[in-house]
Amino acid sequence: MRDERILAMVLAGGEGTRLSPLTSERSKPAVPFGSRYRIVDFVLSNLFNSGVLAIYLLVQYKSQSLIEHVRRTWMGASTIPGQFVTVMPPQMHEGAESFAGTSDAVYQNLHRLAVDRPSLVAVFGADHVYRMDVRQMIDFHRQRDAEVTVAALPVPRASASGFGIIDCGADGRIRGFLEKPAAPPAMPGDPERSYASMGNYLFNADVLATELETARALGEKDFGRHVLPRLVGSRRVFAYDFGTNRVPGVRPHEEPAYWRDVGTLDAYYDANVDTLGAEPKLHLFNPRWPILSSAYHGPAANVVRGEVDNSHLGAGSLIRGATVRNSIIRREVLLEEDVVVEDSIIMDFCVLRRGARVRRAILDRYNVIQPGERVGYDAERDRARGHLTESGVVVVAIAPVRGDTNMYE
Repeated sequence: MRDERILAMVLAGGEGTRLSPLTSERSKPAVPFGSRYRIVDFVLSNLFNSGVLAIYLLVQYKSQSLIEHVRRTWMGASTIPGQFVTVMPPQMHEGAESFAGTSDAVYQNLHRLAVDRPSLVAVFGADHVYRMDVRQMIDFHRQRDAEVTVAALPVPRASASGFGIIDCGADGRIRGFLEKPAAPPAMPGDPERSYASMGNYLFNADVLATELETARALGEKDFGRHVLPRLVGSRRVFAYDFGTNRVPGVRPHEEPAYWRDVGTLDAYYDANVDTLGAEPKLHLFNPRWPILSSAYHGPAANVVRGEVDNSHLGAGSLIRGATVRNSIIRREVLLEEDVVVEDSIIMDFCVLRRGARVRRAILDRYNVIQPGERVGYDAERDRARGHLTESGVVVVAIAPVRGDTNMYE
């Protein structure tokens, strides 16, 4: 890897309709996660930690929030030659055409290959929460003399019919792609599990350029549905077992190959919960494999009085006599006297007034919960307020920006 140029094209244009209302004002990769991150931070951190430093971020849907986050976080520290994160909207070289699919998004940016001249191109998605040492996938790609490698997630075969499944031989060479098959094939050497495609791909650069030109001529728009199934018969396409991937610094109690598709509100909520506890499935503090995000120059979290149990407090948040249990409180949140927050995610700049109660809820930015108000206690009222998930989590959309206030006064 030291002697080759690797370019990443990160697909960050996802609309994320199943995450609505969290995506009412932002794209899916821009959705906040944990007490200080955005979903996009995971793929960018994985690439940076793996030494893949030349990154194009392909954006489209409601991208301003994502662009601003990337500008603040990822664009200002480029001190290594060839290191960059560049945001690329639809190029429209051949007319007013937005990205029509994943392969079309990369096709519209193929001219970058002539400029950067990579030997490998990593085409990765931006809407999953995971840790991955991409170097191990690159080593596998080279060892197999592959032309294309697809990251494959082992999933229980009994529930694999809900995924796009990879059928491959014992050497990992892919024989076919099956979309939500009734009888999923087993992964090699394990009759109880199947391989699900993770939407992360490695291409030899010349193969990518050739095959995307062919895809354009054939009217193909998507890697998973069109391009990759066609390549199985003509190219050396392999599945890389993500279950074998290990990053340094992971604690014994953690899930070693953690990956979550946070495509639904319940999945998003559950993944946030995975970061809580004395022994979380995903520990967000790992100095040997840091998840990087925007710097914050305000004060630390401040607990004047109150009770905080098994929770994360974002910077600048202020707890004034409130009780917080099993929750994530993001940046500059104010919780007043006698507030109780349980099993919830409270996003940046929310204010919970005296005596408010919130449980099993996600409050997006700028919401103000009035004195004595209840969220998560009455299903009918919660539906009127926002969205109620299948598991009963209340999701309240982003509110209009509040005026300038100093919550420390």
